[in-house]
Amino acid sequence: MESSILESIGQEIIGVMSPVSICMLLVVLLVYSLSSSNPFSSAPIRTAANLVYLENPSDSAGQKLEGALLNALVFVILIAIVTFVLVVLYYYNFTNFLKNYMRFSAFFVLGTMGGSIFLSIIQQFSIPIDSITCFLLLFNFTVVGVLSMFSGGMPIVLRQAYMVSLGIIVATWFTKLPEWTTWALLVALALYDLVAVLAPGGPLKLLVELASSRDEELPALVYEARPTLSRNEGNRRSNLGLLVGGVSDSRSVELQAVSNGNVHGDGSQNGRTAVEVRSLENVEGERNRDEGERSPLVVHSRERYSSDSNSSDYSTVIRTRESEIVVDEEMSPLVDMLGMDNEREQVRRDDTGNAVIASRGIKLGLGDFVFYSVLVGRAAMYDLMTVYACYLAIISGLGCTLILLSVCRRALPALPISITLGVIFYFLTRLLMEPFVVGTATNLMMF
Repeated sequence: MESSILESIGQEIIGVMSPVSICMLLVVLLVYSLSSSNPFSSAPIRTAANLVYLENPSDSAGQKLEGALLNALVFVILIAIVTFVLVVLYYYNFTNFLKNYMRFSAFFVLGTMGGSIFLSIIQQFSIPIDSITCFLLLFNFTVVGVLSMFSGGMPIVLRQAYMVSLGIIVATWFTKLPEWTTWALLVALALYDLVAVLAPGGPLKLLVELASSRDEELPALVYEARPTLSRNEGNRRSNLGLLVGGVSDSRSVELQAVSNGNVHGDGSQNGRTAVEVRSLENVEGERNRDEGERSPLVVHSRERYSSDSNSSDYSTVIRTRESEIVVDEEMSPLVDMLGMDNEREQVRRDDTGNAVIASRGIKLGLGDFVFYSVLVGRAAMYDLMTVYACYLAIISGLGCTLILLSVCRRALPALPISITLGVIFYFLTRLLMEPFVVGTATNLMMF
């Protein structure tokens, strides 16, 4: 009955590659559109990515390389320090502080950096709009974005759209960095991502392990390929609800289905659904009764037990008002009933105590969106041929990473393979393929 993840991962791969492709496409369009508009046509700005060295066109290649390596080293060290601080805060349960910090960061990026890009678009295309309307549009865009990313009950499509928008804004600003610094930074971040996720004691590895041990979401901006369904168990259509069980001295198992909406703070339980648990000896006498009313799941489960009777001593029968389900002793009843058709779902609790069925679908960090788009945006500043080559390299690397993810079933860094292929394809296209194609086309050998 257990199917391979590779059979169903294709849809999730498309669900991740589509927003990544949209993000890269829009960054390329913005780079082309705003190439002659402020602030992107001005001199390189001083940021955390070029604190040590500010590249000058008159500098030699050796000076640019040395300065770019120093900038990348300092930037990676800063990111490592900030990540370790976040891990310490999360370890000591400063979760509310981290959530407020992420809300402020999203508000700042959407309001200031996004506002600057919005004003540049208005200036570039001479859009007739007054300042009050512009402010109201920007304010609504920012507030709705923060609410959609950090509040429950919002459409998952809106949350995904704002995640992509956030990546587009940050990536567009990173394309402002000098060329040598950009390439050194991308390579350094790919190496750091590899160490931080896979190395023992790596900050991202520690963060993932802490979140997994607590059954909580990662305290980070993460794009989810599939939605997380949050619903109260008392309002579910399923009759099983929450299973409460115990084992008596005589090895008889007693289970009771309790509706979450009827469990009060004082421990009282109302509206209980009686659940009868009997050993297999009592089930055998009733196997042929009510055959027409049994569900296919019951019939299949009993046939499976008959064919493999030597593997277990007895099974457990759970009878509710409308259905009867046979559950093997070795299987968790909650996982079997709630996730039979989807093995990658887990049940946890949110801040309000409601049950949240969290999908174990593919999740991609926002930083991966950003630096994929930075690479393509930097390639767009040279030629469209390099854009195509870098895009194909990044998508191929991302596909390889996702396949490895389905095989390894653990958190993997998404930058190393894609960034390595993207950088290699960029320089091969720029140094070899582009001169060859242009030369053959100029001499009418290829057209």
